[in-house]
Amino acid sequence: MDPAVFKDDDGSHYLYFGGIWGGQLQRWSSGSYVDEDKYPASNEPALSPKVARLSDDLLQFAEAPRDVQILDNAGNPLLGSDSNRRFFEGAWLHKFNGKYYFSYSTGDTHYIAYATGDSPYGPFTHQGIVLMPVMGWTTHHSIVEVDGKWFLFYHDSEISGGKTYLRNIKATELIHNEDGSIRTVDAYLN
Repeated sequence: MDPAVFKDDDGSHYLYFGGIWGGQLQRWSSGSYVDEDKYPASNEPALSPKVARLSDDLLQFAEAPRDVQILDNAGNPLLGSDSNRRFFEGAWLHKFNGKYYFSYSTGDTHYIAYATGDSPYGPFTHQGIVLMPVMGWTTHHSIVEVDGKWFLFYHDSEISGGKTYLRNIKATELIHNEDGSIRTVDAYLN
């Protein structure tokens, strides 16, 4: 679900994917598919998105997929009950000033959150919110650099008056602060 490809400076490509509910990470948590949803307890680590380096022809995995670990500032995995920060769907990776930025939707709490790390595999430490909730049930995004400026692309359902299945695309400039943090975007204010 929601695959995204990142090309690193050395030409390696990585595929990020997975999601809860429709993405069925909850059915693969044991490493094998089970026919019922299994969610972590509130005090257990949240379900993790997946990453795998792609082959040179980009047609297959060059390795087995592995978990993308998202940690809090104390170095502990985010918990399944931490719905304001834990991964839900819509993985994306970009690189800024040598640092990897893993961003994602929190799903039912409607944030686009981000975490940073020193490798495309992570681990990534949660840093904050890229995008506040938008009109509609959820939002997905991408972050790209164009002519030296960074942009956040996302969707909402403003044009349809809130019909979640009728989404429209929006874009706004994304600001990396001097300390590397991302200035939070509020779609209703920016």
